[in-house]
Amino acid sequence: MKIICIGRNYSEHAKELGNEVPENPVIFMKPDTAVLKGNDFYIPEFSSDVHYELEVVLKISKGGKYIQKDTAHKHYEEIGLGIDFTARDLQSQLKSKGLPWELAKGFDGSAVVGNFFKKENYDLQHLQFSLLKNKEEVQDGNTKDMLFSFDDIIAFVSQYFTLRVGDLIFTGTPQGVGRVEENDVLEGFLEDEKIIDIRIL
Repeated sequence: MKIICIGRNYSEHAKELGNEVPENPVIFMKPDTAVLKGNDFYIPEFSSDVHYELEVVLKISKGGKYIQKDTAHKHYEEIGLGIDFTARDLQSQLKSKGLPWELAKGFDGSAVVGNFFKKENYDLQHLQFSLLKNKEEVQDGNTKDMLFSFDDIIAFVSQYFTLRVGDLIFTGTPQGVGRVEENDVLEGFLEDEKIIDIRIL
């Protein structure tokens, strides 16, 4: 299983981090060991500035290579929510040296993956999702604001990586990312249904 992540897919999020709005999807990867087991996230010892990033996640149901945009919808049947935990301080250090981000993005437990649901139950072009931290809303996103649609992403990614059944694609986070601290509670909602409930330790 691959975890493919899309960066800077919401223009306001790109701006809040001081990044340029990209012309093509920004791609990075997480290993399968990044998937968080259970509901407890432990802040790693190598970072003092871990950020949450709530994202819609696609689960690939049909593999392929060089998938065309007009058939991309046939390659996933379910969607869910995930949190891309990022060691922002480490990421900044790596970026300043022109180095890859994997240490800041792919560490153990850095990918929260909630339950998946049939995509037919949702309007994928206008899908609302939100994150609460300690009962206060910190992120409020809608897929209508994505720079690159789900189908755009699948078509682009499959030019470089063969997609296989079970691969996950994190499709980008809206503005409002921020730091987590011990004893925080994060709750992720897809429309009005809570599907992520994480405690920070």
